[in-house]
Formats: sequence, C-alpha cells, structure tokens
Amino acid sequence: MIDDFNLNFSLPGHFNGVLSTITFLDVADVLIVAALIYKTYAALQDTRAITLAKGLLVFLGLRAFSALLNLHVVEWLLDKMISVFWVAIPIIFQPELRRALERLGQGSLWGKRSFLNKEEAKSVVNELVKAVHTLSGTKTGALLVIERNMGLKDIANTGIRIDGLITADFLLNVFIVNTPLHDGAAIIRGKRLIAAGCLLPLTEKSDLTTELGTRHRAAIGLSEQCDALIVIVSEETGTISVAEDGHIYRHFNAETLRAKLKPAFDAPPTTFKDMWQNWRRKL
Repeated sequence: MIDDFNLNFSLPGHFNGVLSTITFLDVADVLIVAALIYKTYAALQDTRAITLAKGLLVFLGLRAFSALLNLHVVEWLLDKMISVFWVAIPIIFQPELRRALERLGQGSLWGKRSFLNKEEAKSVVNELVKAVHTLSGTKTGALLVIERNMGLKDIANTGIRIDGLITADFLLNVFIVNTPLHDGAAIIRGKRLIAAGCLLPLTEKSDLTTELGTRHRAAIGLSEQCDALIVIVSEETGTISVAEDGHIYRHFNAETLRAKLKPAFDAPPTTFKDMWQNWRRKL
C-alpha cells in the first residue's frame, strides 16, 4: 500500500520532469511532422492513391498482427512482399509524386508568378465574367484556363500561340462555333491570352456524373495535375462550372464567378496577418 501511494504521489513529479525536457525545437519538430501528414492526406484525398494507401496500411497491420502471434511463415511472406512494395510504391504513386514535385519546383516558392495591380485585376476579372456570362447565355461551349503558380507552357504548346490582351469581345471571337479554336482550351496568364485551341489531359475518375462531358473531364484532369483555375461553359446547358484541385464546382452566376476568379489575380499577402487569414480560408 505504501509503495502504491509513493508511486502515485511521484507521478506528477515524473510528469513535470518529462515536460522540463521538452524544448521549442521538439514542439516545432512535432508541428512540422503534423503539417506534412496533413498536407499528404489533403493531396491524396479523393484520389485513387488514398485507396491504395489504405490498402497498404491494412497490409502493414497484418504484418504487425502476424508478428504478435508469432506466425513465422506468414511473417516471412509479408516481409518479402514489403520488400517488393518499396519498389512498387514509386510506380503506383507516380502521378501524385510528380504533381508534388512540380508544385514544389514551379510554385510560389520561386516567385515565378507575376501579379496584376488592383485596377488591372479588376478589369481582367470583369472582362472574363462578361465573356463567360455571354457564352453561357448562347450555350457556347468554352474552356478557360487561368494560370497561377505552376507554369502551363507545355499545355500552351499543344494549341495556337496568340498573346493578346484579355477583353470580352476577344474571348467571344476565340470561341466562335465551328472555328479551329472553339473546341480547345484558352490559356490565360495575367492579363493576356497566351494560347487557344489547347489540349487538356482527361481525368481518370470513374465516379463522375454523366452530365459532365469531355470539357468538364478535361478541366478536372488538368486541375488534378496543377494549381490552375479552369472555367467551363457547358455547350448543352450553358451551365458555368469551375474546376480546381481535382474538384468541380457548378452552377455559377456572374457574381459568384467574379468572387471565385478574383483571388486568382490578387497579389499575395504581404503581412503576417494577411497570410494567416489567407491560410485559414484555405482550411
């Protein structure tokens, strides 16, 4: 009884002793790992890779369970399969790994993106909204790709280089029905249309509604591979949609589209308060 009392009495002292060994670097270390795990999960969420990752976790769980029960033959077999998985994992997750490396190498870390001032950004957004609203009213199919941090030179090279200032009339002429540029995508960089008639990669998602045609699947496919914002106008219904980060959002009107497009042309936050608020909005 006395020993139990002494043990219970000494627990707070041991707890305080553990706390006294924790430094700022230890806390930062844990936070960095937590952030990396969160970012990895966010990148894999709603992709085929998340299913593969869950399967891999089940496999590792079986390996630990077999070791716990001393199932030596099963444990040996699973160990051999794990050795094969170390080679297979880079192949299985190749699209996700490539996307992550592209975002790291071409992202805002290197300051590649050029931003417009407030008046230029407002003007470009208004012209885009005006053009898209008109295309929607006439049920003219269109794909507008807005480049952000990741460069789209390889996509632009699949079409016809133009390099013209963005105006509503100019965009309407690009998407005239039965012209060579109508069926492809227009690439927008800042206040200029750099190419049109471009080809986009189709998504491999199999759970999309049948209402989404080739334009929508192409927009989702590109958004899975880069950080571009893609505006789609349906040729059948005139519905305005936006694809971003592998997801598609539908039924935009002029005001909601303007609100969606504005951040794509805004300059990055300069103060810690602005960066904090911008990060919270993305959660």
